[in-house]
Parts: sequence; C-alpha cells; structure tokens
Amino acid sequence: GGWHTDHSYDVEPAMGSILVARDLPETGGDTFFASMYSAYDALDDDMKTRLKGMRAVHSAHHIFGTGKETYYNTTDAGGNRIGNAAAADVLEDVTHPIVITHPLSGKKALYVNPAFTTGIVGMAQEESKELLSTLYAHAMQQEFAHRFKWQPGSVAFWDNRATWHWALNDYHGQRRVMHRITLEGCALH
Repeated sequence: GGWHTDHSYDVEPAMGSILVARDLPETGGDTFFASMYSAYDALDDDMKTRLKGMRAVHSAHHIFGTGKETYYNTTDAGGNRIGNAAAADVLEDVTHPIVITHPLSGKKALYVNPAFTTGIVGMAQEESKELLSTLYAHAMQQEFAHRFKWQPGSVAFWDNRATWHWALNDYHGQRRVMHRITLEGCALH
C-alpha cells in the first residue's frame, strides 16, 4: 500500500469510502488519513498560481492490471487480492484537475496521489515527475495527517475528493479483515 485516493482513475471518482473493521491484528494495521484541503491551503501563492488549470493523468493499469510489472504482480501484496485484473487493463486513463473545487464545500483541494497519478497533461515526463514528487512530499507532511487506530467494529468514513489514506502493512503474518463500501461520485472540476 501507500498514500492514495480510492478510484481517482475513474471518470467520476468515488465520493467517499466507508471502512469497517471486522478482524484485526493484535498490533499494527492502523490507517493514516491526510487532508488535501489543508495541503492545498498550505501551498505558497506561486505554487497555487502554477497549478491553476493543470490536469493530471490517473490510471489503474500499473497497479491492478494483468501485466508482469504491475504492483500486485511484483510484490507479495497480490497473493490474496480479490478483483478482476483484466478489467483494469481495459480502463482508459482519465484526467482530473490537479486542484479541484469540492462540489459540496466549494473549498479547493489537491487532487493527485502517488498511487494512481501517473503524469501531468502537456508536461514532459521528467518535469511532471519532479512536480508531482514536490506535491506529494508537501502533502505527506505530518501536520496534514491523522493516524486512526482501529478497534473491532470501528467505522471510518472519508471523502475521497479531499482525503488521502494509507493502510499500514505492519502486521505481517496476522489477519486483518475490513469491509469497504465505496460511494459513487461525480465529475470533478
């Protein structure tokens, strides 16, 4: 795992996710959440101006696809994965604004993530990678994050349009069962 936003690779990304803890390891398995409202607000004015109007490419191919070099085929994380890898292969890459205006709150938020954002439209790959790395390092600052310690039956509900999350995989050899509901979203602007 790592920092990500659920379903950012969809044309209409997921509005939110609800996660319920069913079976937890004795230790570990916490989830970090980070506010992309706060991350955006803390950007300097020059960066906010630079990002205005930019769009980023989001893709699921390199994570969920059937290729030999996908995340789940090159790590031990894929062994118990439930899903349809072939379905990821046919998904078209999509673009979203790097800075969105949240459809309900009207607040601005960063909308890129290290897992599914693969580049910036109209920018050379190296320059794109450099800018995205800068944004990721900024958004990963501790001041924007909260560590959620799961208890049996805990429920977390977050807005994918303004939140990153990261389930810590620090419970090797122990069981962690979570049930997730993903809520349908809308196009982002």
